[in-house]
Amino acid sequence: MTDADFPISPEAWEARAREVLPREIYDYYAGGAGDEVTLSANRDAWGELFLRPRVLVDVGEVDTSVRLLGEVLPHPVVLAPTAFQRLAHDEGELATARAAGATGSLLVASSLSTVAIEAIGAAATGPLWLQLYVFRDRELSADLVRCGREAGCRAVCLTVNVPVQGNRERDANNSFHLPNGLEMANFSGHVQAHMPEPGGSSGLDRFIAEQFDPSLTWDVVGWLLETAGLPVVLKGILSREDARLAVEHGAAAVIVSNHGGRQLDGACPTARALREVVEGVEGRIPVLVDGGIRRGADVLRAVALGATAVQIGRPYLWGLAVAGQRGVERVVELLVSDLRRALALTGSTCLREVDARVLAG
Repeated sequence: MTDADFPISPEAWEARAREVLPREIYDYYAGGAGDEVTLSANRDAWGELFLRPRVLVDVGEVDTSVRLLGEVLPHPVVLAPTAFQRLAHDEGELATARAAGATGSLLVASSLSTVAIEAIGAAATGPLWLQLYVFRDRELSADLVRCGREAGCRAVCLTVNVPVQGNRERDANNSFHLPNGLEMANFSGHVQAHMPEPGGSSGLDRFIAEQFDPSLTWDVVGWLLETAGLPVVLKGILSREDARLAVEHGAAAVIVSNHGGRQLDGACPTARALREVVEGVEGRIPVLVDGGIRRGADVLRAVALGATAVQIGRPYLWGLAVAGQRGVERVVELLVSDLRRALALTGSTCLREVDARVLAG
């Protein structure tokens, strides 16, 4: 398959991926919680933010670079942590890591990866963060953090909105589980490497109920800062109050996220929560956002609302499923190209100078 054969729209990439993936794997990646209201709202909410273009501006050169935790990145598109990538492609997280390097993208590696963080770090040529869930056996989480640091991870991204698993009915209906030959590679040799048999529901539901610690409080941030010796980013912030608490407890950044609509159905779409969180941090730490971002104009809207960078998850998984590393690269390239177009069409020359004036109303 050549680049000329690749889809050119996010919807077409998803449609192509749906053709090549088994139904239960497509549903695992695509599905949300409950009635999937938040899943749909994430996408729709960006479209409700209209843009206010300026004209007769020299846009012969546009600058998409951003600065994030001391890194200068050529663009603001971050590859979000997504689990079990070898379900989509044999090379899984290795292909994604190579694609991130080729496109200048920051990669956040999932702790529930099907390739160990050491191998991901060896494949990565660009900046790498480690996403973390805190297990009931906290020493397992601490061991993973140490491995991540040794593998070259420059920050730890703590997911804070999964005290329990969301009601993912597609996974329950499909009795979702990891097939033979795949495991949670970061816990190889431990019982936690293997998902329980689904038993008529979802093996992932059972795994999270058995292994994730639902009793976490804000004290975990201090524990993680001490354990990791790295900046800690909190993923899953949707309110002004929690944004302020994140700053007070030493977070280096926050990510506005509702877990792609996979946790609390009915949670606020991230495009609507972003402004409140930005106000809550009061400029003291950077804010990232994910959920429903598919077009360059969505990235522009996010930056106009105060985000430093955005994360994408499902879009690059569709690229991975269709064409491995090159598929991930192409999805990122199309989004960054679309961002450059959106900048030019709004009369903006530098992404870092974009603010709310580019939004209508």
